[in-house]
Amino acid sequence: MMENSTTAALLQSSLTSLPLIARGKVRENYAVGADRLLMVASDRLSAFDVILGEPIPGKGALLTQMALFWFDKLHDIVPNHLTGEDPLSVVSPADRVQVQDRSMLVKRLTPLPVEAVVRGYLAGSGWAEYQRHGEVCGVKLPAGLVNAAKLAAPIFTPATKAEMGEHDENISFERMVEIIGQDLATRVRDISIQLYQRAADFALSKGIIIADTKFEFGLDAAGNLTLMDEVLTPDSSRYWPVESYAPGSNPPSYDKQFVRDWLEQAEVDGKPWGKTAPAPALPAEVIEKTAAKYREALQRLTLP
Repeated sequence: MMENSTTAALLQSSLTSLPLIARGKVRENYAVGADRLLMVASDRLSAFDVILGEPIPGKGALLTQMALFWFDKLHDIVPNHLTGEDPLSVVSPADRVQVQDRSMLVKRLTPLPVEAVVRGYLAGSGWAEYQRHGEVCGVKLPAGLVNAAKLAAPIFTPATKAEMGEHDENISFERMVEIIGQDLATRVRDISIQLYQRAADFALSKGIIIADTKFEFGLDAAGNLTLMDEVLTPDSSRYWPVESYAPGSNPPSYDKQFVRDWLEQAEVDGKPWGKTAPAPALPAEVIEKTAAKYREALQRLTLP
């Protein structure tokens, strides 16, 4: 099934049988009646909040397969947005090639305006904030931790959702309570840590460290808290191979860190790229190696 979906890269879907209602960094959402959405994962890649001009062939299908794998593993902890219906059933025959293997047919929800970030290790913006203040999003941490250090227990560090092209902003739990209320904030925090812990334990049994991840939640028409969007993919999580992990430096990862590292060294007109659009064109070798990283992560997770 996967072979067909990786032959031609999809930079952007353009379905004719459904109305487009949103285009994100990676996904397009189409309306299916008043109560459902068709989410199509393109092969686009965004880094430093800039969408790159070159697609990563097969990425959308791999992300979708991985998200479906985790939704299934975690379904008993919290309801998710999947309807269980075949995405191909709601589009015309001509549109099916753009939908095959890379789409989810989901319930339409009211999204919560915060992202639920859980960190089991100190990395990325969390490491940068710890170096400045000794804490992450108001969570005080012990002195003397190093980059990529494993935390004594996972911490919940929420963020506000940014507009396209803007950076998400880390916030404290208290600020999250102000935004969505004490009860909802507490439930989102507790459920997110539970989701992360189960996923991290499973991934570790397959030789993968999930250093951190972000979840998104919405409310259905009855007000039920529901897990939505993608879940635990290398686009929303930091995946590290356990055999290369060593505290004190960034381990090589299965996510888009490979592309980020190349972009950090890239130049435009003889000067370092300023992390604003347009991004430098990715060489074929970087595209290939990035696609291979995504494939390897899925294979390691799902092989018996």
